[in-house]
Amino acid sequence: MTSRVFFLLGFSMLLSCGPTMPEEVEIAYEDLPETIDFNFHIRPILSDRCFACHGPDEKARKANLRLDIESNVFSKLEDKELFPVVAGKPDRSEIIKRILHEDPEMVMPTPESKMSLTNTEKAILIKWVEQGAKWKNHWAFEAPKKSELPTVSNAKWTKSEIDHFVMNKLDYLGLQPSEEATKETLIRRLSRDLTGLPPTPEQVADFKNDRSEKAYELLVDRLLASKSYGERWAWEWLDVARYSDTNGYQGDFTRDMWPWRDWVVQAFNANMSYDEFSIKQLAGDLLPEATTEDILATAFNRNHIYNTEGGTIPEETRVANVFDRTETTGTVWLGLTLNCVRCHDHKFDNISQKEYYQLFDYFNQTSEEGGGWGGKIKPLLTLAPEQDQKEIKELESYIATLYEKVETLELEKFPRAKGLPPSESEVAKNTANLDPRILLKPPKLRGAGGFNQLIKYFKTKDAYGKTIKKLHKTLSNYNEITSKHTQVLVMDELDEPRTTFVLDRGGYQTPILTDTIRPDVPKLLPPLKDVSENNRLALAKWLFAKEQPLTARVTVNRYWQAFFGNGIVKTAEDFGVQGSLPTHPDLLDWLATDFQENGWDLKRLFKQIVMSATYRQSSKVSEELLEIDPENVYLARATRMRLPSWMLRDQALFVSGMLKDSIGGVPVKPYQPEGIWDEATFGFVKYEQDTGDNLYRRSLYTFWRRIVGPTFLFDNASRQVCTVRTLKTNSPLHALTTLNDITFTEASRVIAERILSHSVDDKKRLQYGFKLLTSRNASSDEIDILLNRLASLRNTYSKDRSAAKEITSIGEYRTNSDLDLTDYASYAVLSSLLLNLDETITRQ
Repeated sequence: MTSRVFFLLGFSMLLSCGPTMPEEVEIAYEDLPETIDFNFHIRPILSDRCFACHGPDEKARKANLRLDIESNVFSKLEDKELFPVVAGKPDRSEIIKRILHEDPEMVMPTPESKMSLTNTEKAILIKWVEQGAKWKNHWAFEAPKKSELPTVSNAKWTKSEIDHFVMNKLDYLGLQPSEEATKETLIRRLSRDLTGLPPTPEQVADFKNDRSEKAYELLVDRLLASKSYGERWAWEWLDVARYSDTNGYQGDFTRDMWPWRDWVVQAFNANMSYDEFSIKQLAGDLLPEATTEDILATAFNRNHIYNTEGGTIPEETRVANVFDRTETTGTVWLGLTLNCVRCHDHKFDNISQKEYYQLFDYFNQTSEEGGGWGGKIKPLLTLAPEQDQKEIKELESYIATLYEKVETLELEKFPRAKGLPPSESEVAKNTANLDPRILLKPPKLRGAGGFNQLIKYFKTKDAYGKTIKKLHKTLSNYNEITSKHTQVLVMDELDEPRTTFVLDRGGYQTPILTDTIRPDVPKLLPPLKDVSENNRLALAKWLFAKEQPLTARVTVNRYWQAFFGNGIVKTAEDFGVQGSLPTHPDLLDWLATDFQENGWDLKRLFKQIVMSATYRQSSKVSEELLEIDPENVYLARATRMRLPSWMLRDQALFVSGMLKDSIGGVPVKPYQPEGIWDEATFGFVKYEQDTGDNLYRRSLYTFWRRIVGPTFLFDNASRQVCTVRTLKTNSPLHALTTLNDITFTEASRVIAERILSHSVDDKKRLQYGFKLLTSRNASSDEIDILLNRLASLRNTYSKDRSAAKEITSIGEYRTNSDLDLTDYASYAVLSSLLLNLDETITRQ
């Protein structure tokens, strides 16, 4: 007999007084890997099936047993001479007995949990205990290490360090990488990935004709240096930052956040290091001698939705906004799901509710009060010329002095107990014709209407009346001056810190007053070090500390996802114990460490990725490989992905020649079906379409109404909350946009003009059009198909000139009236066909 059989016989005998070893588990055991790894085999089972009852959440925990902490797993059970796990002894491990038990009163997971273990999972747990039950901390919470490059079977294939890790995995699986893609495919892939736009026929020809060894690298460098690079990568960041041009909710007031959007584009184009890029957005206002640009960057954390509906409670809105900032930070830089922790301890990751509010405190110290109306909600940054800025700052200083004076005078005029508002004073309550509610808020939070009533009542009877009149007049003057300039919602810091409490079940109105909170980071991560002032800036810098294990991994993974369809960790938003395991953990750690060591340089990271042989592979796939790896997680080929909807629109504008290629500026309003805004805003807001060049700007600059986003988009983030992984679908309904939207149909007839002006020969015309859209020459069979279709269309439009006229006059772009109408219409339809080819709309 084998040693394994001896073990099973012995194990079954030892369990004879309780459950017996099922035959199915014995069979499953034989197919297990030689070594069981805690992070890759055991923790996922414990997290999925055990942590709900025996995990971090104290309130949900049963039997006072935690299976997420090593010491608890190997300690004696409460009031019993039993141990959950005894290393090397499955027969003495209560967990093993329970998972094999047939008695519904004893088996784990319990029947009422609606969860169960498979035979393989039971066998894995048994083998883990048998092999010594080695425990590991969750991989993502350990600092990444830059391992040596693994050996591979085909070193000639590798072009970068990335390829060593990918090839090593393929060797293990017995797979071979795909051949390199054609030059036409590579330049199209690179151009779209790095700039969001396709290459021109001339650029394709230049690349094909360049036979030098440096041709590919020179192409990469040119694209990284393009001004379109910043616009392409800004889109990804705007989804992350939940950017919109309106507040959201029923009123959905317009706000001026576009200067921040332009700051993002400029930062990418300048290749601002990712740590600086992030720190400025989280805490630029707290930097020493912060510039206007530094403060503008903090608009990142005012991009959230803002509720200004009638009847809203300011404090409820304010707290909701702080929740959003806290959770967005957790998602973007830490890859942690913090949303649930506002109400209770995390069910899976060892993060307590108290620790959530310690993070919350960092974002709880801005002067935003939750009230307000319209799209200019303080704190605001006024973007004005230097002379006006000087006047504005002087007025702000004077207004602050007047506020303090009013507060002092109100202590005398409306005496009351310390800490109470003036409205609680008996004088205020008993003054005839004065509504005490006007005095509920401190002076700086009162609206103009309240001051008007106070002025009417007190006039200039005394110092108080004179002061509030002076304050009101100064505020009116300030509002008149600032209204002439763009004002952006930004962050600031209170002079006197606001007290933070744990909120019972996340309710703004139910603070647990016995638990005062001070700012800090979760204990499962390295502590803050050398902090002179523990504020948002300290938190931002901590995110980029060398020992902090998550930020570099999460960032590298999110950008890897953009190039390969999925991240090395598929759940880009969740690096906790419920997240996906990395497909190439050593590669992720190598890239993360290298990213840190080289100044958080994004362009360098992108160049590393696209220079690799892994990236350059063909996307052609055999049936065998598709069956083995349908999602291409092992990277034995390039990933085919349908272009995102914003890129499809930009491509149509670019290929037609209509694209107005300029950077920045106020949002534009291109074509949109009638009535979309009417329904969403109950008819109060009308869509006023732009004209001229504004119809043909990149999608990045399109005005984004939060409650109803741009209608040409599909599969895009809603911009309601932070999104780091967008949905990808492939629905025939998407063709309703690409075949019928005005921008696409207008682009088709302008492309037709380009084709018709290229030659008088139909074959040459079709070859030019095909190459314009696909970057390659059409085969003779493809040309024949297009010629047949052209003949059919000519027959149709020669008999129906009104239809021909209609299709050649779509959109506001100028029309070439010198063209033959039948040819014009026929080629417009053919151009639409070419625009909708799978090859055109897919990143090969």
